[in-house]
Amino acid sequence: MSGIKIVEIGPKEIGKFIDFPHDLYKGDPNYVPEIYLAMKDHLNKKKNPYFKHSDAAFFLAFENDKIVGRIAATINNNYNKFHECNIGFFGFLDFVENQDVLDLLLATAERYCKEKGANKIMGPTNFSTNDTATVLVDGFDAPPQVQMTYNYSYYPPMLEKSGYGKEMDFYAYLLKTSEVSDKSIQLSERLYSRLQTRGIVIRKIEMKNWNKEVELIRKIYRSAWEKNWGFVPPTDEEFSFLAEGLKMIFDDRFAYIAEHEGKVVGFAVALPNINEIMINSNRGRLLPFTIFKLLFGKKKVKTVRVILLGVVEDYRKMGIEAVFFAKMIQTARANQVFAGEASWILENNVMMVKAAENLNGEAYKTYRIYSKTL
Repeated sequence: MSGIKIVEIGPKEIGKFIDFPHDLYKGDPNYVPEIYLAMKDHLNKKKNPYFKHSDAAFFLAFENDKIVGRIAATINNNYNKFHECNIGFFGFLDFVENQDVLDLLLATAERYCKEKGANKIMGPTNFSTNDTATVLVDGFDAPPQVQMTYNYSYYPPMLEKSGYGKEMDFYAYLLKTSEVSDKSIQLSERLYSRLQTRGIVIRKIEMKNWNKEVELIRKIYRSAWEKNWGFVPPTDEEFSFLAEGLKMIFDDRFAYIAEHEGKVVGFAVALPNINEIMINSNRGRLLPFTIFKLLFGKKKVKTVRVILLGVVEDYRKMGIEAVFFAKMIQTARANQVFAGEASWILENNVMMVKAAENLNGEAYKTYRIYSKTL
């Protein structure tokens, strides 16, 4: 390991931390740069409300003065309080194909977490499961969808060689609009008629009332997701921060709210896959031309990603989820959208797995959270 050193960085070096993957994946046709300004805000301890309840440290690995890896370590205090545990997390993991580099990066994150009392470490999460997370373990032949991770195929075996094991797998289902069963769509239409007789209606999220709609969704987000593995309820400020980050790429054609007599009981959001645009961007920089393409090209992308779909517990198994999917598929067909990705879906979420498979969805990518006892 001689010649490799790990350096903790501060705000002045955060640009190098963000830019390292651009050099690592140079020439990879499936790599999509993150939007630089969005990532810079996400890592900024003065801007991201995550840092009002938790802290993180950022590290770069150098070999002969060349950056060869990066990692972040954090103790998510709200996660540990919610789950009554003492777990640390690593995230933003990228590294050259060198086991010594990875081992040193992980050892650094482990030491950070252990010194703060953690007895286990999990990751990658950037910083929680409300943010981007996971390692891609299967499905390396296509670029990631918007806000999904991507990595080289050597990551999983090297992580396992470092002593990490599977904590949870997540699936990404590809739903090709031309292959979705028409029978399923017709069944969903009948389900919706039945729901309406019970006073349940589904409407589009209104951009003109953005703040009000975000507040309605925030109120049920916790109850719809609180029993999911790895979930941690975001604070009000975190939820607003996350929502603001999505606003520029939001498309109200693919966003729905379910209401029962005026009370919100579920919602579903699909985002236009702006990675189709960002894949050719210059290191994630939003130059004027790129901004123009994002604002005016998002309605012309050929794929969308179902990023959020949740129904509060008392209203599950009534068909609301199926109606959400059907409405999105019908909208996609009407707008020449080739396919939608439903991701990520927990491997133990039987209901969502079944819903995706009933629509002839293909589990074409698998992602994983790893863990290790400290």
